[in-house]
Amino acid sequence: MPVKIRLARHGRKRYAYYHIVVADSRAPRDGKYIERIGSYNPNTNPATIELDFDKALTWLGKGAQPTDTTRAILSYQGVLMKKHLLEGVKKGAFDEAEAERRFQKWMEDKEAKIQAKKDLLSSESEKERKARLEQEAKVNAERAEKLAKKNAELAAEAEAETKEEAADTEEAAEEAQEEAPAEETKVEEPKAEEAEKTKAEETKVEETKVEEPKSEETKTEASDEETKKEE
Repeated sequence: MPVKIRLARHGRKRYAYYHIVVADSRAPRDGKYIERIGSYNPNTNPATIELDFDKALTWLGKGAQPTDTTRAILSYQGVLMKKHLLEGVKKGAFDEAEAERRFQKWMEDKEAKIQAKKDLLSSESEKERKARLEQEAKVNAERAEKLAKKNAELAAEAEAETKEEAADTEEAAEEAQEEAPAEETKVEEPKAEEAEKTKAEETKVEETKVEEPKSEETKTEASDEETKKEE
C-alpha cells in the first residue's frame, strides 16, 4: 500500500492550519488517515510546527513518501538530515556517535538561524511599533497645534468683538452726554423767553396803570376850567 506523509486541512476560511498525517495515497486529502504525527500553522511568523520526530523518522524509514510541503517541514525540523546520517552509518561511512555529533552540530546551527530570524522579526516589529508611535505622536501634535491655532483665532475674534462692543458703548455714552446739555439749553431758552415775555407784560400793565390817573387828573382840570368859564 503506497503511504504518504501529507497535510490535512483544518480551521476556517482564510485561517487554515494543518495536521501532519500518514495516510494512504488513495484516500481523500482530509479523509481517513493512518496516524497523526504533528501539526503545522502557517498563520504565525515564523510558522508554528509541532512534530513527533521519532515517528516521522520511523515512517520515512518504512518508505513513506512526503509531499513537497511536508518534505520542507521535515527538512526544517532535521528529520531528513537524521535519515541521511543514519544511511551513512549503515554504509559504514562513520559510526553512530559521529552521526549524532554531526546532527547536534547541524541542529545548533539551525536553532541559531531560527533565533536570528526571530530576533530580526522582533527587531523589525519593534521598529515598526516605534515608527507607528512616532507617527501617531506627530499626528497628535499636528492636531493639537491646529486646535490651539483655532482656539487662538476664536479668542482673538472674541476679544475684537468685546473691544468693538466697548467702543460702541463709549460712543453711545459720549453721544448721550453731548445731547443732554443741548436739551437743557433748549429747555432753558423757552423759559427765558417766557420770563422776558411775562416781564414785558407786567411793565405794560404798570404803564397802563400810571397813565390812567393822569387821564383822570386831566379830566378834573378840564371840568374845573369849564366851571370857571360859566361863572
